[in-house]
Amino acid sequence: MKKSNMKTNLIISGDCREILKTLPDDCVDLIVTSPPYADKRNHSYGGIHPDHYFAWFIPIALELKRVLKPRGSFILNIKEHANDGERGIYVLEMVLTLKKLGWRWTEEYIWHKKNSFPGKWPNRFRDSWERCYHFTKQKNFKMYQKAVMVPIGKWAEKRLNNPIKSDFIRLESNSESGLGRKVQNWVGRKKVYPTNVLHLPTVVTNVNHSAAFPPDLPEWFIKLLTKKGDVVLDPFLGSGTTALVAKSLARKYIGIEIKSQYVRLAEKRLKSNKVKI
Repeated sequence: MKKSNMKTNLIISGDCREILKTLPDDCVDLIVTSPPYADKRNHSYGGIHPDHYFAWFIPIALELKRVLKPRGSFILNIKEHANDGERGIYVLEMVLTLKKLGWRWTEEYIWHKKNSFPGKWPNRFRDSWERCYHFTKQKNFKMYQKAVMVPIGKWAEKRLNNPIKSDFIRLESNSESGLGRKVQNWVGRKKVYPTNVLHLPTVVTNVNHSAAFPPDLPEWFIKLLTKKGDVVLDPFLGSGTTALVAKSLARKYIGIEIKSQYVRLAEKRLKSNKVKI
């Protein structure tokens, strides 16, 4: 492994396909990003045809794997769209390709956009969710689950104050999956672990970027997968949200962005430091 004197807490203007090559091996703890989706954001990023997405993204994926530390994680926020009445499959094909490149597909989180506007099309309804794929380089990776615990909820007040006999034993799943539960284990708990569905609103303020994700999204993964002082990389930084959140959480950051106007926007936002965690 190369010894790193890498600078952090900076935004680099340029194409990540070239910039990533200048970073040392095993130098970042977490990658959180949302690349341009296929055939989307044509005005902002020119658009990439689904048939060409692999050829475009594979060199990037290889560099991301090289710069990520062995126990680090890569979070990829992406969603296929519908065309000519059916869903595209380039995202699913890309997941399989990443596995062939040596990435471990550890988990899939769903970002539920809880403030989506209603809508319908002839054969479908409004999308109100996106995928966040979790890839790692090895089975054992850093994860701080207690950092994202949530309140147990009002349901527990009535349910746990009136236990029944079966609550004091472990009930095995009828499907013989090996899963089960023991309700008594929740007694006295104020917080519990969340599910892999994240109920977060979309961006409700205009940051002059066509596809900004909400600060809550990178915040959740940064808390879950890093500790203070760790390095967070976003190779498609856009308006700078990942860097802003990392800074607010006392993490180091590196952002790469190809569009100069968004680099200026991100730098302006970082300077004003207007992200409240």
